[in-house]
Amino acid sequence: MERPFPTVAVVGLGTMGAGVAVALARSGRRVIGVEAGPTQALRALDRIEASTARAVERGRLEAGERAALLALIEVGDDLTAAAAADLVVEEVPEDLELKRSLFAELDRICPPETVLTTGTTALSVTRIAAATARPERVLGVHFFNPVHTMRLVEVVRTVLTDPGAAEQVAELARDLGKEPVAAGDRAGFIANGLLFAYLNQAAAMFESRYATREDIDAAMRLGCGLPMGPLALLDLIGIDTARTVLEAMYAQSKDRLHAPAPVLGQLVAAGLLGRKSGRGFYAYEAPGSSKVVPEERADAAPRAAGREVRAVGVCGSGTMATGIVEVFAKAGFPVLLAARSREKAERAKERLAKSLERSVARGRLSEQARDAALALVTPTGSYADLADADLVVEAVAEDLAVKRELFAALDAVVKPGAVLATTTSSLPVVSCATATSRPGDVVGMHFFNPAPAMKLVEVVSTVLTAGDVTATVLELCAKVGKHPVECGDRAGFIVNALLFPYLNDAVRMLQEHYATVDDIDTAMKLGCGYPMGPFELLDVVGLDVSLTIEQVLHQEFREPGLAAAPLLEHLVAAGCLGRKTGRGFRDHARR
Repeated sequence: MERPFPTVAVVGLGTMGAGVAVALARSGRRVIGVEAGPTQALRALDRIEASTARAVERGRLEAGERAALLALIEVGDDLTAAAAADLVVEEVPEDLELKRSLFAELDRICPPETVLTTGTTALSVTRIAAATARPERVLGVHFFNPVHTMRLVEVVRTVLTDPGAAEQVAELARDLGKEPVAAGDRAGFIANGLLFAYLNQAAAMFESRYATREDIDAAMRLGCGLPMGPLALLDLIGIDTARTVLEAMYAQSKDRLHAPAPVLGQLVAAGLLGRKSGRGFYAYEAPGSSKVVPEERADAAPRAAGREVRAVGVCGSGTMATGIVEVFAKAGFPVLLAARSREKAERAKERLAKSLERSVARGRLSEQARDAALALVTPTGSYADLADADLVVEAVAEDLAVKRELFAALDAVVKPGAVLATTTSSLPVVSCATATSRPGDVVGMHFFNPAPAMKLVEVVSTVLTAGDVTATVLELCAKVGKHPVECGDRAGFIVNALLFPYLNDAVRMLQEHYATVDDIDTAMKLGCGYPMGPFELLDVVGLDVSLTIEQVLHQEFREPGLAAAPLLEHLVAAGCLGRKTGRGFRDHARR
């Protein structure tokens, strides 16, 4: 099969356009670069030469390959040169009228068979195509920055796009070593459509002073394995760019969750655009620098000293409870493992022993450390044995009635001054606290699964939690090697409040037949660096668990956009709960 588009014109040779030009030339294609004027053309050529020289220095390109690809690229300021191209890739600034004017001129210059593509991330491809007499040969081709490392390309069709033209562009992307995904014409397409809604909610969370910028970013990195926290990512993207994308998304969706958080507008008005201006959510060493400069917080108040914790109790015998016991025992704390019966507690300790043995086999733990940790764990079938514990962590079923009953029982037996913690991920901590006569001693301590491996702990204070109780848990997290983040007692805390609306948006995208399960997962993994796509993650978490969290979030915030997607409800009703039942968004029984 003949390779598609042997000659390609790239109009606009900024960072993205220059990257596309180099990628095309590396594939052996002739590239016609067009800039707005002679000065801009010279700068663009310098940019291409400098980037390819760096690639040689870093071993990504041979000197001979560089010379060959540079010979394939010509750069000028005459748009009529694009008439010799089989394909035109437009990468000019995100201005609709600028793009429409350019496409009208390209339509006049180029032969009828030439395919015209726009690199827009937020504007309507349909409206750009309407400026031409060939809308069937106009589509979006969204590369990701930096082009040389990012494998994703979104191929965006309008209602008029010729499927053959779209397939030719997808074949070109594959020939460049990229992974094309098919998307329809709506603001943000797949990756940005899901990413920017999440970033917007993180900005709103920070603006409401629910959590600090550092805690929000750490929570999403450590709790979800994301390459960057949302606020740091907004600074990298550019806050003005993010606001432009969100405005375009809101104009189409009218979903309030897409309306840019007011803090974004305030930062843009102040010229605080992120890394490129030297300051955004964070302050940087200089404009364009990635080095964050610590800032003094004027509102930082001295923290109370924590209480002494020498002995720990853990209530529960499931996976989470056993993992938490392992965390404390490995850190040298005596732990009482309390279950509803002595037999359940003994079985939980046996599972703990197997977990520690696996760590020894993998070289992560010495035999002496394994034996020392096991010796510190005492199983018991009676909550009365927790009387002298300084901290008791509840890790029983995620059922409020069960938890309240347990907290009432602990209130009757645990000594005064002990800290009582719940590991709930979705229930109100204050409801557990009010089951006791000492609500000031109750705090949320949300570990992530598997507890021994996951570094994050969300420390959740209610309106009644004493300051020294919060301080106790924060200090204790440091002692056991965990990274604590602080937040208030509202649905989802930090991680789930940001993660599950994003997952719900992905389900809605599928439900609307906008993109396939595989394309959405691919877009988020390759375009955003996520460890798992949303549907992979939903199937692992469990669709029933996910639906419950969505419902809790909707009930708490009453935001229409947070209502669980009907498709998710239907799959749960059908018993398709993900990996645990063999079928969810994918059929795991056949794999």
